[in-house]
Amino acid sequence: MVPQPTCDRPLGDFQGLDPADPGYATEVVDRLLAAGCAAGASDLHLQPAAEGLELKFRIDGVLQPVATFPADLAPNIITRLKVLARLLTYQTDRPQEGRVRTPRCDVEMRVATFPTLHGERAVVRLFGGSGQYERLTDLGLHEDVLPPLGRLLAETSGAILVSGPAGSGKTTTAYACLRELSRERLGARSLVSIEDPIEVAVEGVAQSQVNLPAGLDLATGLRFLMRQDPEVILVGEIRDRPTAEAALQASLTGHLLLSTFHAGSAAETIGRLLDMGIEPYVLRSGVLAILCQRLLRRLCLCAREANDADARLGLPVERVRVPVGCQSCGGTGYRGRFLLVEMLTPERTELGRAILSRADTTHLEQLAVQAGMVTRWQRAHQAIEAGLTSPAEVRRVLGFSEQTRSVGGDSSRR
Repeated sequence: MVPQPTCDRPLGDFQGLDPADPGYATEVVDRLLAAGCAAGASDLHLQPAAEGLELKFRIDGVLQPVATFPADLAPNIITRLKVLARLLTYQTDRPQEGRVRTPRCDVEMRVATFPTLHGERAVVRLFGGSGQYERLTDLGLHEDVLPPLGRLLAETSGAILVSGPAGSGKTTTAYACLRELSRERLGARSLVSIEDPIEVAVEGVAQSQVNLPAGLDLATGLRFLMRQDPEVILVGEIRDRPTAEAALQASLTGHLLLSTFHAGSAAETIGRLLDMGIEPYVLRSGVLAILCQRLLRRLCLCAREANDADARLGLPVERVRVPVGCQSCGGTGYRGRFLLVEMLTPERTELGRAILSRADTTHLEQLAVQAGMVTRWQRAHQAIEAGLTSPAEVRRVLGFSEQTRSVGGDSSRR
């Protein structure tokens, strides 16, 4: 069985490989890693199935089928990947994680394996190269977000949280903030981090990685870092109450704290932290800003105008462009992605008082909008009107039900 490409755009050249060749698995893994890098994929999925080992690339946030390899050789391919990641090849009944770097692909990659019905599944996460999105100006932040964020990074205490779902670029934004501080201050501030894992090395920052077997988790590492005389601390992600408490306490004791958090909106970030048991006064006094972001695919030049109501998908927009697909975009209709960001600042206003009274997420968002916050839905509507993306892409990323709960979904507030 020869691996067959299963998408319009050839994302990897696996033709001409002989499954009977002893070096077949080695060559397949080398080529798929190189192809994933060349295609700009964020993740490579190797999914075992009855028909064979399916290879898919996640490009611009969407999975694309690439090839299917012979089922009887699937264990060899996964084993080769585990060898590169220095994992235990004989251990196939439990999850494992490791890192890999190859000469053909000069970026850090994380390999995660997991046992399934048809064999081990593997996912390779490709971290962005250190030369990409280094500065805040590289991210494409909105004009009403970039200057205030830059000013907040000059503060000596408080927390800046970057929230959003998985794959929304939170860590990239946090790293850009860290690089901004490192370069602007030229080593005059003590910058440290505790991460799980370290994705990219940042010059001028003392970066540390959690080590659970040694008892070093995020919360424990953060408490020990406080004794290292830091001024700026990056916590890779706030996942639980102990980490949240330690991180936000640091923001109240003369440290500038950067971290990421999983939440659907800026207001929801506050709600979830309150649900974790964080005291309201800590959020109002300790948090400088919450950036909630999404990544939307950008329409290719082949997109066409559409004036029918169906193309709007119920969104309050007038001008709509929809994807067509061409050779340049691999038939997807999209090329690249851009950021949507809403920025909430819980200052000593009505919003701050609402946080102290533990108001619900909807009310917090209403007050934030009254204070000048532009929501993710408003950003999305503006992006559609500008022809940057399509209603279908907005619905794919933001969904349908969320709009009914968001004040930003009301066109009268745009």
